[in-house]
Amino acid sequence: MPDLNFEVIGAETPAFAAMPTLIFKLRITNSDEHEMIHTVALRTQLQIAVTRRNYTASSQAQLLDVFDEPARWGTTLKNLLWTHISTIVPSFTGSTMVELSIPCTYDFEVVTTKYFHALDSGEIPLLFQFSGSIFYATVENALQVMQVSWKKEASYRLPVLLWQEMMERYYPNSVWLHLDKEIFDRLYHYKLHQRLPTWEATFAQLLQRNGEEVPQ
Repeated sequence: MPDLNFEVIGAETPAFAAMPTLIFKLRITNSDEHEMIHTVALRTQLQIAVTRRNYTASSQAQLLDVFDEPARWGTTLKNLLWTHISTIVPSFTGSTMVELSIPCTYDFEVVTTKYFHALDSGEIPLLFQFSGSIFYATVENALQVMQVSWKKEASYRLPVLLWQEMMERYYPNSVWLHLDKEIFDRLYHYKLHQRLPTWEATFAQLLQRNGEEVPQ
């Protein structure tokens, strides 16, 4: 009977992709190295284990929108769900390697984007939790199916620099903001009325009028 174990051994960004994408290298090992696994319909829940790292004062300030004031982190600092991944693992004996591909967004309406952006260095602690169905052959060569144990999981520490370099490649010195159309129309009217050449100039002027310092 199969007993699969999982280990994330690396992460990379593909050289060519239509959008920011992270690929995690997943090693799957069966405790019986001679047993034939026909296929695995694997489901992965990926969480950010936020309590497994320290945060600088700068990061704490930027995480206000995610976890509230640091004084409340004792109750608000909880794992963040990043995504779910479905993967078909082809037949193997002993062990095999598969890739978990995750499209990423730089939309600041998404809580994980806010979290990643707030980190200035170090690593992002990730928790992979696995489930799904294993199809395998018995000694009589009869096809059987069993579930991946809900206890199966793996940890990985993703370098913050890898995330930063990926986003800089796709969105050099820029970010995405999602606005309600009515708010956008008001901003656009303001930009035209003030004869401001760029959106950067528009936001800079609004910040200055509100008494906010604008970095030069």
